Amino acid sequence: MSYFGTDGIRGAFGTFPITPDFLLRLGFGAGQVLVWQNKNSDNPQKRPSVVIGKDTRLSGYVIESALQAGFNAAGVDVHLLGPLPTPAIAHLARSFHADMGVVISASHNPYGDNGVKFFSGEGKKISDELQNAINAKLDELVGQDDLARLSDFPTELGKSYRIDDAKGRYIEYCKGTFAYQYDLRGLTVVVDCANGAGYSVAPRVLKELGATVIAHANEPNGRNINENCGSTHSQSLQKLVVEHGADVGIALDGDGDRIVMVDEQGKVLDGDAILYILSQGADVKPAGVVGTLMSNMALENLLKSQNIAFVRAKVGDRYVMQELEKHGYTIGGESSGHILCLDKSRTGDAIVAGLQVLEILVKKGGRLSELTQGYAPYPQTLINVRLAQMSDPYDNDELKSAFELAQQELGDTGRLLIRKSGTEPVIRVMVEAQDGSVAKNMAEWLADKVKSVLG
Repeated sequence: MSYFGTDGIRGAFGTFPITPDFLLRLGFGAGQVLVWQNKNSDNPQKRPSVVIGKDTRLSGYVIESALQAGFNAAGVDVHLLGPLPTPAIAHLARSFHADMGVVISASHNPYGDNGVKFFSGEGKKISDELQNAINAKLDELVGQDDLARLSDFPTELGKSYRIDDAKGRYIEYCKGTFAYQYDLRGLTVVVDCANGAGYSVAPRVLKELGATVIAHANEPNGRNINENCGSTHSQSLQKLVVEHGADVGIALDGDGDRIVMVDEQGKVLDGDAILYILSQGADVKPAGVVGTLMSNMALENLLKSQNIAFVRAKVGDRYVMQELEKHGYTIGGESSGHILCLDKSRTGDAIVAGLQVLEILVKKGGRLSELTQGYAPYPQTLINVRLAQMSDPYDNDELKSAFELAQQELGDTGRLLIRKSGTEPVIRVMVEAQDGSVAKNMAEWLADKVKSVLG
């Protein structure tokens, strides 16, 4: 079976696969794959190593210990980083010349969930080939009563080290992505840390660059991560920005790889708006920008009118990365706030992306709201249609005809996106149009059609 979802292995803690016994096997199996790879490398005498970091969920301590034991049992050295944003772990995997970075987090999910995702030694999501190799090893290990009885148990165990200066290393890295001739003095920034992995480093980065910082949701207790805060709950941030007369609001998600921003008027800027700012503020006009199937059509049309190519990737930052590398572009991301600036970082990094916007703001002067002038997203209507059991709407000729007719009616003024949920029997019907009433009426008509045909 496949243990991996779209972004690692995730679920409710205490429910398979997020259980201590499975996670022990995950560490052991991934470690065995790394040991095998190392034996076939140019330096077979070198012992493989991984870095492990986590967000602020209580269950992270249990998962960390299980993974650590599994890797050590496989003969892999482990460097424990403590609570740090996901992109920090990706960066430190490169900095330590580790073979893998391991992140313990469920991102923007509620605190009861947790998960594990892997980065390569280059700081990028692991390849499909490596993920498949780990998955195959897990198939062998799940159900084993005693890992020590396996024939390839190592004669030399790995060691573990706790890295005390991991936060400091990442803070200096983030500051290094901000042009040295500028600073943030004179700016007041409200930063919502989601009571998550960025609770300590995000305010410090901004303060050390000179900003007056008002930190919010920066007191994690192991249970309050993403609770009415962070990038998926921006209402408190919007209110605080207006109340304090701040220049900018920044909201991270639980693991610090997503960002939304708030301008001085309290208006939320999602990932599409941030991509627009980055494309307009670049010293050299970018050849192209990568978005996803969910990116607003207004962004695509506006960039194309400026002779900036726009490429849509499948939903997921790993697919954005693939398209960026394929086309040689440096700016890409998702509406949800995964922003990649490949000239600064090898993965989506909320703090780094926010700094790039702030650098543009400092260079141009003025207000954050002025940086989005000219960009007006088309209204969207999204309806989730719950079915008795999952069925592909594109396998039905009647529905296919309805979708084609709807797109013909929209023409160049809008688009529709019909997607199956990956986790539940739900069809997501999204219609986007210059006219909000058109989007609403068409989405409702299509949702009713899907429900009547598929039940």
